[in-house]
Amino acid sequence: MALYLLYESASGYGLFLAHGIDEIGQNTEAVRNSVTDLNRFGKVVKLAAFNPFESALDALNQQNAVSEGQMTDELRNFLELSLPKVKEGKKAKFSLGVVDPKIGSHIQEETKIPCQSNEFVSELIRGVRLHFDRFIDNLKPGDLEKAQLGLGHSYSRAKVKFNVNREDNMVIQAIFLLDTLDKDVNTFSMRIREWYSWHFPELVKIVNDNYLYAKLAKFIEDKSELSEDKLEGLIEILGDEDKAKEVLEAAKASMGQDLSPVDLINVKMFAQRVMELAEYRKKLFDYLATKMGDIAPNLAALIGEVVGARLISHAGSLTNLAKCPSSTLQILGAEKALFRALKTKGNTPKYGLIFHSSFIGCASAKNKGRMARYLANKCSIASRIDCFSESSTTSFGDKLREQVEERLDFYDKGVAPRKNIDVMKAAMETAANQGAEMDVDKETEQSTKKSKKKKSKDNDEAKADDKENAATNGDAEPKSGKKKKKRTLEEESKPAENGKENGLDAENGTEKKKKKSKDVEMEDVAAVSEGKKKKKKKSAE
Repeated sequence: MALYLLYESASGYGLFLAHGIDEIGQNTEAVRNSVTDLNRFGKVVKLAAFNPFESALDALNQQNAVSEGQMTDELRNFLELSLPKVKEGKKAKFSLGVVDPKIGSHIQEETKIPCQSNEFVSELIRGVRLHFDRFIDNLKPGDLEKAQLGLGHSYSRAKVKFNVNREDNMVIQAIFLLDTLDKDVNTFSMRIREWYSWHFPELVKIVNDNYLYAKLAKFIEDKSELSEDKLEGLIEILGDEDKAKEVLEAAKASMGQDLSPVDLINVKMFAQRVMELAEYRKKLFDYLATKMGDIAPNLAALIGEVVGARLISHAGSLTNLAKCPSSTLQILGAEKALFRALKTKGNTPKYGLIFHSSFIGCASAKNKGRMARYLANKCSIASRIDCFSESSTTSFGDKLREQVEERLDFYDKGVAPRKNIDVMKAAMETAANQGAEMDVDKETEQSTKKSKKKKSKDNDEAKADDKENAATNGDAEPKSGKKKKKRTLEEESKPAENGKENGLDAENGTEKKKKKSKDVEMEDVAAVSEGKKKKKKKSAE
């Protein structure tokens, strides 16, 4: 029975035929010894067909399919064309050797080609991988290494890019760093307390807070120089006038030893470092709270940002946490105690990381286990909503928190809680209302953006018109105020034209008046002349 070997390289698919399998008797040791020698290995394995990839993108797609155990159309066509054809109703006289049994089972299901994957086939394919560049003709030295390097980079980049847990990684790293900072700040605070107590031992009993103690150690420095002039600074740091006066009195009657200026400088520098670490710890907590609000808002609203982040980091990702049943989530973090109890047949633990929740602390001793089971149930629901919901909202987390509080009242006072159906309906209504408000806000933003765009377009068009008019008139005026100047010029030109028309009318009117006046004068002369003639006639008579 002939054995074909399928090898997926960075440059293409290779199909090899293994001869003399019956003589070897599938002896793995013999194959392992002959792999390194090309002369011996070349007599057993020969190249049957090779199908190169068209491009780097095609190679990446093929590699992704192979890694997921899927057979692509290109691989199917290559196998159907290169392998011997099998008649219907008859068994194949060959088999196909593959490295991954997943892709082998998929090929056998789709094409009915018998596949096998065992140690013997793996050794043969290892030899093919070792001498692959010798089997392919026209392959330049270094081409295969370049193809492997390029495909490896693109495959890794695609895996990182499409990693659904990349946002969860930020939360996991932040909670790890937060826990480390808590330990470091506590250790350094104890160290500065012991160090500065040699100089001012009474300050430890007055100030209990580590951050305030470091701040005071930096402010006071030498206790002998502490006077009433520094009382205002002490009040600003402590926030209490009585405590500030107590510090002053303790400094006057202190039993501590004096420190040299060099020692005081080192204490001051170390106190500054502790203060910076404490301040960075606060900023990191704010960052973690915002990240949890974006990634798992319902889980953060239900159980808190820190406990929710610890659950996500312990599970590995939010998706893994959502896949966990509530019974697993309840004892998450107490695996050692669980397996020890199973080994010794003792009592299993009731809670793990969720013990740090305030709800477990508020419950009575006999109800802690019941409360842990109920809280784990609600945490499982919240994590699944956060993982698989498209819109992020805290309405479900708030309602689940109300349910847990009602369950606490039921255990303590016997008050009957609401039904889960009613609470979930109310949560869905609030989520729908929040979604409607978000849509309205988006619409208003889009409308304002559109109006701004229209205004800007109108302004641009007006500016373009002004430029055209300025170019035609030959005016070299500035861009600003072109419209106003244009309007004023038009308004000035209009009355000028009106004035010209009025001037013509006025000239016509004066000419008419002159004609009328001449006519009147002629009539007056004629009347005077007629009056003289009449007088002469009368005098003659």
